[in-house]
Amino acid sequence: MAQNIIYMDNGDTSRIDDETLEYMNHFYTNSYGNPVSLHSLGMEADENLAEARRIIAGTINAEPEEIIFTSGATESNNMAINGIAEYLKNKGNHILISSVEHSSVKAVAHRLKNDGYKIDEIIVDSEGFIDIEDFISKIKVTTILVSVIYANYEIGTIQNIEEIGSICRERNIIFHTDAAQAYGKIKIDVKKENIDLMTFNAHKNHGPKGVGALYIRKGIKLRKLMEGGAHEFNLRPGTENIPALMGFARSAEIAQRDFEANNKILISLRDKLTDGLLKIDHVTFNGPKGTNISKRLPHNVDITFHYIEGEAILMHLSLRGICVSSGSACSSKTLEPSHILTAIGLKHEQAHGSIRFTLSKFNTEEEIDEVIKNVTEVVQILRSMSSFVPEEHSELISKNAKTFYKNKKAGE
Repeated sequence: MAQNIIYMDNGDTSRIDDETLEYMNHFYTNSYGNPVSLHSLGMEADENLAEARRIIAGTINAEPEEIIFTSGATESNNMAINGIAEYLKNKGNHILISSVEHSSVKAVAHRLKNDGYKIDEIIVDSEGFIDIEDFISKIKVTTILVSVIYANYEIGTIQNIEEIGSICRERNIIFHTDAAQAYGKIKIDVKKENIDLMTFNAHKNHGPKGVGALYIRKGIKLRKLMEGGAHEFNLRPGTENIPALMGFARSAEIAQRDFEANNKILISLRDKLTDGLLKIDHVTFNGPKGTNISKRLPHNVDITFHYIEGEAILMHLSLRGICVSSGSACSSKTLEPSHILTAIGLKHEQAHGSIRFTLSKFNTEEEIDEVIKNVTEVVQILRSMSSFVPEEHSELISKNAKTFYKNKKAGE
C-alpha cells in the first residue's frame, strides 16, 4: 500500500483543484485552436483567451488589456525588471529592491549591476517588514524602479504595499511587486495600492503550473525582451497555452468565491500548528507574530529548531510521508542559508535549522496533529545525536529520545 502523504509545502506549489482540472480537459480535447488562426477553432480560442484575461484582470481590479500572460512568476519578474531597466536606461540607472526578494528578482538585479546599473537593497526588521526610513533615504534622482515582494514566500510577511506604492507614485518611480505568494490569499487592488507592475501565477493557488501573468498599468512602457509574433499586445511572443490559461482563470474564480471560508480554515490550521510546534523546547517562530500576526500569510508557519539541521528534519519527515521545506537553500542544491532568514537577523546555523510549513485548503486538523507529533519525535531523535546541544539540555534530550525508541520497539 502506498504511503499516505501529508503535504505542507504549498508555498512551493499546490495540488490542482479537481474542478479546475476537469474544466481544463475540455480545452485540451475539444477547444484546442490557436488564437491567431482565422478558422472557427482559432476564433473560439481567441474568445477563450479574452475571457481568461477578463476574469483574471477582474480579480485584481485591473483592465483586461493590462494583463500579459507568461509562463509563470519567474518570467514575469524578469520581464518587469529587465523591461523597465532597458526602456528607462536613458532616464536613470538606479534600482531599489528589498533584501528579502525571490531569487528571480535578486538574480536579475545582480546581472543588471554587472551591466552598469546601480542596485541598492532596502533593509528589513526582525519580522521581515521593510524599513520605510531606509527605503526613502535610498531613493535617488536616478531611481527608475522599486521592486518589493508583496508577501514573503518563506516567513509570510505581508508588506504595506499601498504605502510603498504611494511613496513611489509621488516621486514618479515605477513600482513593481512580486505577488506570487499573495495572489488568492489576499485581496489585491492594483489601483488602490498604487501598483504599476505586478507578478502573479496560478500554481500556488491550486491552478496549473507553467502559467502566470504580469499586470502592467496602462501607460507604463516596457522594452520587449523576445522577438517573434505579436502575441500578448506585442510584448510576449509565442502561442498562448489556452487550457492552462482557462485553468488559471477557473482557479482564480474559485479562490475569489471561497476566499473568506478558505482563509478562516487556513488561519485556524496555521495557529494550531504554530501552537503545537512552539511547545517543543528551543524553537523560534520566524516572521510576523503577536500583534502583527494579521500581517502574515494565512497558511505560513516558519520555525527554527535550534541545535539541529533543517535538512535532516526535512528528510526524516519525508521518510514519514510529510512534505515540508527547509530554511536552507540546500533544496536548491547550494550550501547557502536562506537570505530571507539572515536578512531578519538569524545566524547561519539558525537559518540552517529552519523549516517552513505552508498549508492548503486540503489539509485537516488530523494532519496537523500528526505533523506536530512527528516533528516532536524527529527533533528529539536528531538532538540526541547532535554535538551542538548545550550540556545542560543534552541529558534530558537523550532521555526523551531513548524513551521514544523504547516505545517504538514495543509497538506503541
